[in-house]
Amino acid sequence: MHADYFCVDCKTPFLNQFPLDEQGRCSLCRLGLTGFDTVYTFGSYEDTLRELIHLFKYGRMRPLARLLGELTARAIPREHRFDLIVPMPLHWRKRWSRGYNQSELLAKEVARRWGVPVENIVRRVKATAPQAGLSNSKRRLNVRAAFRMRKGSNIKGLRVLLIDDVVTTGSTASACASVLKRAGASHVAVAAVARTDRRIALERSETT
Repeated sequence: MHADYFCVDCKTPFLNQFPLDEQGRCSLCRLGLTGFDTVYTFGSYEDTLRELIHLFKYGRMRPLARLLGELTARAIPREHRFDLIVPMPLHWRKRWSRGYNQSELLAKEVARRWGVPVENIVRRVKATAPQAGLSNSKRRLNVRAAFRMRKGSNIKGLRVLLIDDVVTTGSTASACASVLKRAGASHVAVAAVARTDRRIALERSETT
């Protein structure tokens, strides 16, 4: 199932054009409920791409960072400029159990191709519950106050690229991007390997 309609800002897929205004923006973007300015993703979170991300994220296949980082870099328009790349932070407990932050490995690969520095300037200070199965509003509530800037970070006026592995509703990315914006970033874009198309799950549930 492939989408014909996307929000021009957050790239959320829709079944038809009615949720979008004349500028092609969804209601969340119109209301300013997304902390980021735009989203870039390489593909849909399904089939082979989903399997590769699972191996990288949960199977501890760290060498996949090079391939998935290259795919993420391809999704970013070359004419766009960024001053800093920031990986989506993990809470210290999750990073300890997994052994690494998959977003940081992806960020380093993207940075190598773009010639932009990577800095871990955001901390995840709240161990949030899993987002899977939560509604959009509950997802936003779940990640509220989950992120905090590291002391001494100065990003005033900078264009920041926030790297994650998968974007679903964008709630987590939005919460992190909002912290960067409040710290003075002039522009925050999100780049990820894949975007989850929640319409696919909805269609499957309706047919079973």
